[in-house]
Amino acid sequence: MRLGSGAFAASCVAIEVIGVAIFIRGFFPAPVRSSARPEHDAETPAPEPVAGVRSNWTKLPPPLFSKVVIVLIDALRDDFVFGSKGVKYMPYTTYLVEKGASHSFVAEAKPPTVTMPRIKDRETLLPSLLVLCGDHGMSETGSHGASSTEEVSTPLLLISSAFERKPGDIRHPKHVQQTDLAATLAIGLGLPIPKDSVGSLLFPVIEGKPMREQLRFLHLNTLQLSKLLQENVPSYEKDPGFEQFKMAEKLHGNWVKLHLEENHSDILLGLGTKVLRHYLGALKTLSLSLSTQVAQYDMYSMAVGTLIVLEVLALFLLSTPHVLCRKAELDVPLLSPVFSLLFYLVFLVLSAIHVLVCTSSESSCYLCSLSWLAVGAVMLLVSALFCAILSALIRMVIDSTLLKKNAADASSGWSEVNLLLLLGTVGHVLSLGASSFVEEEHQTWYFLINTLCLALSQETCRSYFLGDECEPQRHSHVEQQCVNLLACPLQDSTSYNTPESGTAGKRVSLLEAQGSCKWWTVLASPWLVLLCCRLLRSLNQTGVQGAHRPDFSHWLTSSDHKVQLSGLAALSLVVIFMLVQRRCSLVSKVALALGLLGVFCYRAAIGIVQFPWQSDNKGISKGIIEARFVYVFVLGILFTGTKDLLKAQVIATDFKTKTVGLWEMHSGLVLLAALLLRPHNLPVLAFSLLIQTVMTKFIWKPLRHDAAEITVMHYWFGQAFFYFQGNSNNIATIDISAGFVGLDTYMEVPATFLTVFGTYVGPVLWASHLVYFLSSEGNNSALSRSCFCYALICSVPVATYIVLVTSLRYHLFIWSVFSPKLLYEGMHLLITAAICAVFTATNQTRHRRA
Repeated sequence: MRLGSGAFAASCVAIEVIGVAIFIRGFFPAPVRSSARPEHDAETPAPEPVAGVRSNWTKLPPPLFSKVVIVLIDALRDDFVFGSKGVKYMPYTTYLVEKGASHSFVAEAKPPTVTMPRIKDRETLLPSLLVLCGDHGMSETGSHGASSTEEVSTPLLLISSAFERKPGDIRHPKHVQQTDLAATLAIGLGLPIPKDSVGSLLFPVIEGKPMREQLRFLHLNTLQLSKLLQENVPSYEKDPGFEQFKMAEKLHGNWVKLHLEENHSDILLGLGTKVLRHYLGALKTLSLSLSTQVAQYDMYSMAVGTLIVLEVLALFLLSTPHVLCRKAELDVPLLSPVFSLLFYLVFLVLSAIHVLVCTSSESSCYLCSLSWLAVGAVMLLVSALFCAILSALIRMVIDSTLLKKNAADASSGWSEVNLLLLLGTVGHVLSLGASSFVEEEHQTWYFLINTLCLALSQETCRSYFLGDECEPQRHSHVEQQCVNLLACPLQDSTSYNTPESGTAGKRVSLLEAQGSCKWWTVLASPWLVLLCCRLLRSLNQTGVQGAHRPDFSHWLTSSDHKVQLSGLAALSLVVIFMLVQRRCSLVSKVALALGLLGVFCYRAAIGIVQFPWQSDNKGISKGIIEARFVYVFVLGILFTGTKDLLKAQVIATDFKTKTVGLWEMHSGLVLLAALLLRPHNLPVLAFSLLIQTVMTKFIWKPLRHDAAEITVMHYWFGQAFFYFQGNSNNIATIDISAGFVGLDTYMEVPATFLTVFGTYVGPVLWASHLVYFLSSEGNNSALSRSCFCYALICSVPVATYIVLVTSLRYHLFIWSVFSPKLLYEGMHLLITAAICAVFTATNQTRHRRA
């Protein structure tokens, strides 16, 4: 089976997305949930267990409290209330703990210890209950988010006149779980316990009640946990907590029978105490089992997902020499008899393993819950990838001599920029194993692009000042084209062909262009890019260590500087128009201008910027009409570009039709980005377009970088601009407001698309520019190789990261640092799959030179 390298790369990334999705489903534990649907009317509670006779208690017990007041203090650590610090800083609370009518506990919060809703529940003569608690603690330095003892230990103080306290009764706080509060409050208010609650009743709250009420409360809580266990754990009957519950329920029935017979002997008291002990033990064990279920990894799903991703990566790496050293096509002999037999054998082995895992596993597995049709498709995919890898290995052995020769030729022509791109990409991948590098990943990309600018400056200087004397192998057969290009920097040149891998060493000598073009623009361009990147770093501080530092965006977004923000936004929109409109058709230019004007009108309508004649905070609205006005022009420009592309695909049109269509699609995405980005981030978009223009005219074309180099540079800049926006590997930095631009109600699909696009504007626009740039050079082979390279450099970090995350799954920062990054990588891979699909579709167009 013969595939173009672009189609091959797109297919591999699509398969890799499936593998990452399976891995993520296994990595993030599924919450234990009850299958019972919530009803408006409270369901009838379970009756009191009884042996031989019928109980007359079939309703919920009466409430213990008339109302509950919860005082939730952010980052309240347990020793701030209990111990010497409590005496110093919270003396009255300490008095209540030691001598008042209260019960005190140390509640353990589950990491990540971040502020979020953690506690999800009639006027009578009953007493009230005051609950004093913290959502999480803090470390000695005042931070939180991890799982140290100081960060997960929080005080839980229940204060009510219903609690009796004997003189001299000093109680030390018991360790409980935060989840226990939900069940306790439900019992205390006479309400049903939430079906999905995994907490157990705090027994000191009810210990002053009669024995029958105590047992009734404990029975309701234990019954609720046992039902939850049955619905989420296949082997629930073997759970010690469930066995303990059944024993306690049986003894409880005997106790009720004796009680109804008005037997008040010591036997009744002793049996009640025994039942109480069994219930408390069952509650503790059941709650622990359910909590463990929540925190348990689905290793089977993780292993299958990892296997698929690693198989795709191996296929990429084995195919790389053939893609870069030969024609941009691959021949995978999957249909031969040998591989057909091997394919079926692997499929049978995998199916047997699946049956063995699903029948012996005591915990729930995602893949085991799927239908056989879905699981069979996954097994077929894994088997096909295995056969493809084997065929690639055989082909490599057969062609080893040729590949060694090509590798030797390629390595002899490697420049400093080549080495930097390779080592920088590998270094970034290796840095993902350290939590600090993940938190501050933006620093890695800032360093890489700054170093790249310096390397490009050195390359341009050497080409100009030393020329052929330094590198005699670098000659050019298009000196005159370079002269024309540099002499007319504002004209779009499409006559340049991106060289093949075998001619990657060919460069234009700037010495030959001296005197006939503005050679100094080429020498200054890397420094201009470096200056732009330095200015963008000051706009948004991101990461963990630098997020608190003042930056230009905070100054701009303050209410006192609305005029300055308005001026900067307007200037940025003008620059965006000037940089984009030059290659658009007349109709698209008009649409772009009106669309950018609509962007400013939208921001003015919602009160973020203002026109010179507009008063402050007057006429503020949601901006629905203005935003939809812009959407019309976005769709119009995208439609125009798509029409030109389809025209180039169906009939052999002139070359300009395709390039104009691609640029207009790029322009439509730029307009959409301008609408979704906040006004203070519009300079990021303007600088992105400026750097693309400078790099195209004064770096990539004059120095004749090959497709692989250009692809990696686009990828690097796309990643850097992701962080220039103010993004990070923290979920909290996602700007969800982008998903509601132009929407008056929440609509899931549009909101999701807009939020994702608004977050990944940088990588998407740089990938879009890459497609245009390589297509405009008229070299379909270069475009296909570029698609392969782009897919490869996106796949390597993902494959490496899921292996790292698996090995670090018990790391202290697994939930606060590594798991959010995993979600970002998964979404980035999904976007890469869409980008590769665009690469492949673009490469299918037919055109002829005008």
